[in-house]
Formats: sequence, C-alpha cells, structure tokens
Amino acid sequence: MGNLSERTRGTLEMAAAMFLSGTLGFFVVESGQAAYNVVFLRCLFGAIFLGLYCLARGFFKDTGLNRKTLLMTALGGVAIVSNWILLFSSYKLASISISTAVYHTQPFFLLIIGAVILREAIPHNKIAWIALAFAGVLMVSDLDLASFTLSSEYVLGLGLALSAAVLYAIATMIAKQLKGIRPHLIALIQVTIGIFMLLPFASFADMAAAGGIQWSYLVILGAVHTCLMYILMYSAFQKLPTPIIAVMSFIYPVVAIMIDYIFYDQSLSMMQFVGIGTIMFASFAVNQNLPLLPSRPAFTKM
Repeated sequence: MGNLSERTRGTLEMAAAMFLSGTLGFFVVESGQAAYNVVFLRCLFGAIFLGLYCLARGFFKDTGLNRKTLLMTALGGVAIVSNWILLFSSYKLASISISTAVYHTQPFFLLIIGAVILREAIPHNKIAWIALAFAGVLMVSDLDLASFTLSSEYVLGLGLALSAAVLYAIATMIAKQLKGIRPHLIALIQVTIGIFMLLPFASFADMAAAGGIQWSYLVILGAVHTCLMYILMYSAFQKLPTPIIAVMSFIYPVVAIMIDYIFYDQSLSMMQFVGIGTIMFASFAVNQNLPLLPSRPAFTKM
C-alpha cells in the first residue's frame, strides 16, 4: 500500500472494516454460545489484542485521561457492551439481516437523545427522515397483524435490535465528549469493563463444551472483529471525508443480508427489501443533512 494515496488507503480500510462488520453475525451464530458468553469472550480476546496494539504504539503514554473522562469512558463501555448483548441475542430471535437493518436506526436515536438530554433542536427535515426510517422498520418487520403477539420471538428480536441501537447511540454521545483521547484506548477500556461486567454471567461450562471450530470463531471475534476492525475503522476516519464514510457504512448491512441469505437461506420479501432501503436512505439523508424536498430555485423579476 506504499504507493497508494492516503484517500485510497482510507477507502480500502473503511471497506475492509465494514465488510468485517457485515460478517459479525455469522461468527456470533456459528460460535454456538449464548450472547453473554460471546460478548464476554469478545471483550477478553479484544482486550488482549487491543492492549498489545496500544502497548506497541506507545498509546499508554500521555493518555489524556483523568477521573472524569475515565468515568465517562466506563459508562460508555457499559452501554456498548450491553448493546452487543442485545444485538447478538436479536440475531437468533429475528435474523441477522433483519436485526442489522433495524439496528441501523441508531443515527435517529442519537438525534433524539441529543434533543432530550442536550436540548439540541432537531431540524424539521430530520424529523421527517426519522419518521420515514421508522416506517421502514415497520416494513422490515413484515408483521401479520392477524396473528400479532408481543410475546413472539420475532417481535422480541426486533425490540432487542432497537434497544441495541439506543444503547449504541448513548455510547456514541458519550464518545463525542471524550476529546483528545485515542479511540483505540477508549475501546480498550470499554472491552476491559466488559470483562468484569459479564464475568458473573458467563457460563464456563458451556465454554468448556465448545469445540475447536467454535473457539476459533470466538477468537476471531476478539482479534479480528474487535481489534483489527477498530484499528481499520479509526484509521479510515482520519483519512476520509464524512460523506465517503457515510456512504461506505452501507457495505455493512449489504454484506449481512448476503451472509444471511447464503449461509442461512434467509430470504426477504419485497416489502422487507423496500423497508431496508428506506432505513438506509433515511440514515444517509440524516448523516448528509439532505432536505426532504429539493429547494425551489429563486425567481428573479425581469
């Protein structure tokens, strides 16, 4: 990559990070472990590999952390780890593709949380995009109202994915306040918090019963989908403009839908595809601050 421009390197790094994100559900499901175990081991292996990376790069010197930022980072860690548990649980109740699509409502929850907590005004066009996105969620849900029940596993899976999106938005809101601290160090602290947070809930008997291939999936989740993915993503963020990052983030759900179809024969209805497209476009529109309707050209008198 020595002869590539910085922007090209950033594009390749972002593409790789989003492709890895899209394969996350496959490794979670194939590990055969409950969500608590998967997240605990992801945090454990992620902390080991991220710790080694931070040590090699000298990130433990002049961290910029103080008592307040350390506490905020820890709170963000509780939110991000809880978000993983809910999202991974939703994969088995709904499906990887549906859960991923619903999870992509997170930018809208970020706007809502900002309005409620920070008293930030939401522009009218963004309110309209939020409404459109949640119309997309209803289309993705593809519920049969005649047999609708709140106790169904599918509905519970949708609820878990939405709740995960809320927690991710909270973690993002906290991360925005942590200026001057390397994101790799933030990620390391947060996965370390996750180890202690989930230790009482982890089932070591189930882990011991896992086969070699399942353990390889779990190690990959920590080494690749946590350590390497964060490194690629943060490196790309430094090289690419926001519009490119926003567009490339859609590689994630596209790959997830393909994985779900190829490995689990999960086919979607036309209504669900329309719903996914609606969520993705509304998310892009919010990120790019697009108007709901094109502005009319001003007329001047002759």
